[in-house]
Amino acid sequence: MKFINYHMPTKILLDEDVVLKNCALFSTYGDKALIVTGKTSSIKNGSLEDVTNALKKEGISYDIFNDVEENPSLETVEAIAKLGRNQKSNFIIGIGGGSPIDAAKAAGILIKTQTATRYDLFNSPNLKSVPIIAVPTTAGTGTETTPYAILTDNELQTKHGICQKVFPEVALLDVKYLMFLPERITVNTSIDALSHLIEGYLSAKSNIVSDALAEKGLKLFGECLNMIKEKDFTYVVREKLMLASTIAGMVIAQAGTSLPHGMGYALTYFHNVPHGKANGILLKSYLEFCVDGHKVRKILYLLTLENLDELGNFLNDMLGCVDSVTSTDISSYSDEMMSNTYKLKNHPDLVIREDIIKMYKDSLKI
Repeated sequence: MKFINYHMPTKILLDEDVVLKNCALFSTYGDKALIVTGKTSSIKNGSLEDVTNALKKEGISYDIFNDVEENPSLETVEAIAKLGRNQKSNFIIGIGGGSPIDAAKAAGILIKTQTATRYDLFNSPNLKSVPIIAVPTTAGTGTETTPYAILTDNELQTKHGICQKVFPEVALLDVKYLMFLPERITVNTSIDALSHLIEGYLSAKSNIVSDALAEKGLKLFGECLNMIKEKDFTYVVREKLMLASTIAGMVIAQAGTSLPHGMGYALTYFHNVPHGKANGILLKSYLEFCVDGHKVRKILYLLTLENLDELGNFLNDMLGCVDSVTSTDISSYSDEMMSNTYKLKNHPDLVIREDIIKMYKDSLKI
């Protein structure tokens, strides 16, 4: 049997009013919290109010950084860390989608080690973070159950992950926070979760445990497929998508992501394509490239689809096209992808530059 190394230290709680029902857990991490979130969504969906009420009930003082942008930059992480250092924060509560929670993880490292700089996030893997508590308000990134944090590096003009492993201590899941999400964000984030499930399932690092999780996540997504098509996002559908996303996070925590994620970063950075959409438009061509026909067929079966054309039609209908990419762009992005050894080694078979170019061109219809 293939070697198995499974580690998932994050405690996951899913419940109605989960934050307020479990407010006592916050006091186990200290008496000074730093809340990291975006500009408005946590106010609209009530998650910020729930967290601040829980902290007040426990007598925990807090500061709020509410200026995390989509695809958070290293500059934003430094600003969060400066606030946390000045206020002597004991722990961080990240509220939102992948952007605030990823930024919280990276800032937690800089707060824990006062002398650390942004460059240490990529070359000092043994650095630790202050405790992170995740309150996800989207269903897509799965960052609440992964050790990863993906940041925008404007110096290098790309997105890449920090080298430290920072699992949240606790993930607090409440479906009510998803009920305010616009349709477009719901679609893009759900496709991000789908890409995690597919890439993790086909990864060279997958194992029997991660595969079992991936198959359950794919089944949950398949149960929502028709409702996603109809934009019928009921409470039950959103709960299934939240579970699929969290499970997908558990999958990639073990198996990682591979080619679609690596290729999608350029589309996000240079063309402002939302992360989930950037991954999703590459999935059909990626699955056509994969040689593990058994797993590809299992993916389609669990998604209740007959063939890859059906998957492609679904993704095209949900995501639309990207028409701002040129052949010159593809050449440059393919070169960059071929230097991404981490993503390349996660794919179980040999990948050459021409394979990457073909996947880009087939996906973008160039």
